Amino acid sequence: MRGRATERDAAEITLGRAPSSDLLLPDWHISGSHGVLRVLPESGAVRYRDLRSTNGSRVRRGSALLPVDGSVEFEQELQPGDRLELGDPQHAVVVKVSFTPTAAKGPFLPPTASALSATMPGGEGAARGVLRGSTQVEVDPEAHVVAQRAVADVGEARQQVERDPVSFKTVLAALQKLSGALELDEVLDAVADAVFEVVPRATHLTVHLRDESVEKPTYVPVTTRVRGATGIPAEPVPVTRSVVRKVIEQRAAVLAADAMREVGESASIMGAKILSTMGVPLWKGEDIPGILQVDNRASAGIFKERDLDLLMVVAQQAGLALANARLYQRVKLAEASARSENSFLKQRAQKKFERMIGDSSAMRQLFEKLSKVIDTRVTVLIEGETGTGKELVASTIHYQSRRKEKLFIAQNCAALPETLLESELFGHKKGAFTGATEDKKGLFDLADGGTLFLDEIGEMPLGLQAKILRVLQEGEVRPLGSGVTRTVDVRIVAATNRKLEDEVAAGRFRQDLYYRLQVFPVRIPPLRERREDIPILANHFLKRYAHEMGKAIHGFSQQTLELMMSYNWPGNVRELENEVQRLVIQSDPGGYVMAEHLSPRIRNIEGILDKIRPPRGTLKDMIEHIEKWLLIEALREHGNNKSATAKTLGITREGLHKKLKSYGIS
Repeated sequence: MRGRATERDAAEITLGRAPSSDLLLPDWHISGSHGVLRVLPESGAVRYRDLRSTNGSRVRRGSALLPVDGSVEFEQELQPGDRLELGDPQHAVVVKVSFTPTAAKGPFLPPTASALSATMPGGEGAARGVLRGSTQVEVDPEAHVVAQRAVADVGEARQQVERDPVSFKTVLAALQKLSGALELDEVLDAVADAVFEVVPRATHLTVHLRDESVEKPTYVPVTTRVRGATGIPAEPVPVTRSVVRKVIEQRAAVLAADAMREVGESASIMGAKILSTMGVPLWKGEDIPGILQVDNRASAGIFKERDLDLLMVVAQQAGLALANARLYQRVKLAEASARSENSFLKQRAQKKFERMIGDSSAMRQLFEKLSKVIDTRVTVLIEGETGTGKELVASTIHYQSRRKEKLFIAQNCAALPETLLESELFGHKKGAFTGATEDKKGLFDLADGGTLFLDEIGEMPLGLQAKILRVLQEGEVRPLGSGVTRTVDVRIVAATNRKLEDEVAAGRFRQDLYYRLQVFPVRIPPLRERREDIPILANHFLKRYAHEMGKAIHGFSQQTLELMMSYNWPGNVRELENEVQRLVIQSDPGGYVMAEHLSPRIRNIEGILDKIRPPRGTLKDMIEHIEKWLLIEALREHGNNKSATAKTLGITREGLHKKLKSYGIS
């Protein structure tokens, strides 16, 4: 049982072979719960009781043995110097008990401490425990404390330090690192460095921090530093309770000199062989979040009152640094929690639109707008260029809405002539027209309770537009060849790559239908307006088609992605998907997609990059060259429409005019 020890602030210590025992005695003839030592709160006496052990207990007092028979139902009040003999009488485990009962005015208080040692036969090794009373004992300050400085007197201590220029300079240098520490570990390191710098006699330093998770003030040793030691900090040492208690109760720094003799019966001090110790509060205002315990364990030299003054000055700054570190830690935790919550909400929102890929600001705005309309009955008009993914947006609206259990049906209005399209949408009766050999349900009937997506609605014939308007207004459909109308509950999501206001002005689209569709317009940005999404989309398609074709392709080279991001992608996401599919087909397994694999139209961007590359000169000249080229290209792209150009560039029309004038562009 070498080095086995336990220390408890409790009224009892259990002895036995069970791992849960306070004093573990792992011998074969010791019972799991063999016995218990208990402090009686009313008298401070110590009693031992056998817990019905298998092999019994005895108390040896001098040469006498109580009881002789080793009873298993045995209880005895102990006297200092008594020994417990536990288990088999021929191979007993001996527990030597020593304690000092403490008297006070009025009733007896519990003993200050009872030191226990258990020695196996043969005397090899020992296990120790410390039994403490359930009521704390008042320590006589005159008996143990050499010097004391109240927190309120820190100004006086500072004046004492300032009178000595050498000491004052040393303190300022030591506190410089402490003032810049934010993290708790940094503060603890800086405190240790400062203490060892200003108190040359200090050999050990332990920082005790208040456990804020419990109501009763409890200080826990969190780190111990040894002068000259490197690497991992030493194990925390037991707190010198009599000194620390004085620090807390009196809100004062305490110096106990020659601690082995004067504070001497405390087992924690005796075990550590401290020659002198200082306990100093780390305070901020009325709060004491921590305590410094500074020890001298050298063979000679004790702390002086000057050391206490120096330590007080360090502790004042350390208390502020400690409070700031804990505040900083709480702020970081709050920020981390907020980020975590924000990340969770963002992931949940992205999962809601997980089929729609993109993290650009344009796509985030689109997701936010869609989230507001998903669970409404409002007709949605999706505007966007060919290949931007209008049908994907429409299906997302349906499958994230309360209608998701019903059908989502898509119909391209430009794919069929008017008669066939009307029959497809509204259905027909047998004999309604040549070839109508049987009744047929229309898409409005099939999508009842669900969503009908009308793609390219701008190309729908005018005659059919009137019937669509009636469905939107009345919710009624009538099949071809039938005189009976039928009510349906269908949500309409329409899409177009045309500007419907231009179609209305040209007389090709009904104005009243336009206003019905325009209740909630949604614009899908073209790929050139969200270039930062190109690598995300490209890698998504690469994984999909590499998996389908059973090829292990590592990814795109940097130059390949740069060229892809520089290309305008007039066919948008659809063109990008087709390009990546072609790249997977022609790429070798286990390799990367290189720039030479790209289609010629995309590689031609290299020539454009050569055009835009500025001539050598000053940074201002090169930036102006690039800006002029970008302005010319933007004007060309928008047909010299300056309002549209300014909007695309994110500047005002007046700002654009100023730039054009400065470059001599008309």
